[in-house]
Amino acid sequence: MSKPILEVKGLKKHFAAKSGWFQPPAFVQAVNGINLTVYEGETLSIVGESGCGKSTTGRCLLRLLEPSAGEVWFRGTDLMTLTGKEMRQMRSQLQIVFQDPFATLNPKRTIQSILEEPLIAQQVAGSKRAELIEETVRIVGLNPSHLQRYPHQFSGGQRQRIGIARALMLRPQLIVADEPVSALDVSIQSQILNLLQDLQEQFGMTYIFISHDLGVVEHISDRVAVMYLGEIVELASKKELFQKPLHPYTQALISAIPISDPDEKRERILLQGDLPSPANPPKGCRFHPRCHARMEICRTQEPKETMVDGQMVKCHLY
Repeated sequence: MSKPILEVKGLKKHFAAKSGWFQPPAFVQAVNGINLTVYEGETLSIVGESGCGKSTTGRCLLRLLEPSAGEVWFRGTDLMTLTGKEMRQMRSQLQIVFQDPFATLNPKRTIQSILEEPLIAQQVAGSKRAELIEETVRIVGLNPSHLQRYPHQFSGGQRQRIGIARALMLRPQLIVADEPVSALDVSIQSQILNLLQDLQEQFGMTYIFISHDLGVVEHISDRVAVMYLGEIVELASKKELFQKPLHPYTQALISAIPISDPDEKRERILLQGDLPSPANPPKGCRFHPRCHARMEICRTQEPKETMVDGQMVKCHLY
């Protein structure tokens, strides 16, 4: 195992919610005390249903959203203690690729201007900017002749390549990829995933890959963290997680993956009900109202993180 590049301890993000007259303040517990260690050069994926807190976690790690509590250590520096100016300097090593490239590219600016912005922010010398931009555009599979065009003149896959180029411009050490292929056609998804893997090999970068698609996660990940209602309920290597899922929620997710082989049999585990509101999470184990293996203790006591043969699981069954 390589050295840790990012260590997350007790990360929380609670949003203030509207409350009625004479009622105590209410909070949406989007992220509720997660712990993670990310190692150099790996791809750690965070998976879960929509609304479980995956994207909020990614934004909190980079302080695009300010966490309510917790520590985020990047190469020995607690990002939560940095001033605004110090954090801006640190962003040359920490970048993000967003889900919707059309929404995150300024439609009034050329691609040249969009890609030049991070270089200006980090005070890269003007003589080096044109060279860096042209080199990066070629690396992500675009042509330098595209630089004077605008975002609406590109396809969805090309726009995502531009978003990747923007994140890559400063040659960061860690990239948070927030659902980077979910808005793309299936045929384009594999191209973008292969590009991300090629870039990781070429530049030795580390990825935190956020997705709800387990098929994509199985293709790109080294380790997988399964998130439910603001908490990580299981964390394991890709192989262990897909071959031997421990948490009932993980088992249900994997049982829903489509099977390509018609002779292969798999028991489908159906989840009961909908995802509870993070403003009013269930007591005890947050998953117990939907769990097929719940016990009486699950209703009253929150399970602790337990290691089982190298896999972390948060469940009273272990």
